[in-house]
Amino acid sequence: MRPATQARPHGHRPRRSGSRRWLPYALLLPALVAELAVHVIPMLVGIWMSVQQINQFTLRNWTRSPFVGGDNFALAANLASPAGAQLLHSFLVTLAYSVVVVAVCWLLGLAGAVALQKPFPGRGILRTLFLVPFALPVFAAVITWRFMLQRDTGLVNRVLVDGLGLFDERPFWLVGGNSFASLVVVTVWRLWPYAFLTITAGLQSIPQELYEVAEVDGAGAWQQLRRVTLPMLRPVNRVLMLVLFLWSFNEFTVPYTLFGAAAPAQADILAVHIYQSSFVTWNFGLGSAMSVLVLAFLLLVSGVYMFVSGRRNADAR
Repeated sequence: MRPATQARPHGHRPRRSGSRRWLPYALLLPALVAELAVHVIPMLVGIWMSVQQINQFTLRNWTRSPFVGGDNFALAANLASPAGAQLLHSFLVTLAYSVVVVAVCWLLGLAGAVALQKPFPGRGILRTLFLVPFALPVFAAVITWRFMLQRDTGLVNRVLVDGLGLFDERPFWLVGGNSFASLVVVTVWRLWPYAFLTITAGLQSIPQELYEVAEVDGAGAWQQLRRVTLPMLRPVNRVLMLVLFLWSFNEFTVPYTLFGAAAPAQADILAVHIYQSSFVTWNFGLGSAMSVLVLAFLLLVSGVYMFVSGRRNADAR
């Protein structure tokens, strides 16, 4: 006669075998290796290069380049030197560019998400069309914009000058003062669908009962947006604005494709400026020091932003 099976105590879990216990770590290993290869190792190499004298004279044997310590950082931070003054100018241009891009992208994303919040015929088609700029390859999209912004043959001048008659002569959009506005327009066109998608996802989490109660209390569309939608979207907006700021501040593909390696002074974005310092003048040590300074600034901004957001969230509770 077989003995009765002993009942397991409540809450007892069977032990995992050795292979099953290591399975989650094995599945994460490819992502960890890719992260190390793509981000961590290049970042550490860049930090090492920032304290070396790597230029056209030492580039051939760059692994044995002379150690200069903080000289590259001192040169980049010296506002009296041409390199420091140009870096400060590029930093201010990039900061203004990022702030404008984040603000316009957020406003357009909020307007589009709120307008398409309620169901109506054709809403799915409009949502798909809004996401097309974000889905297109960046290089192909910006090349198209570059052709459209040409002075003589571009579509923009044909519409604004020939069609609408808004200008007496054809403006230059890719040189001079208009280059900054052109860069902002192209970047906003590419990034605002991400804000639209993120805010649309955030709107799905707002209970519909809140809008019904507000409508019963006599709140109009503006009051509902101000009193219900924006407060409920505050956690989403915090993350969205930080991501948009980091993306725009580090943007390289759009300005480089739009203007080439020699961007106008009015659109001298930091990423392109560092590229010029590294690959045009062959001063990789100075370019690496500039990159490290940008990394430190973004880490500082992210830390302060998250700290202030956390304090506000704690006070709201």
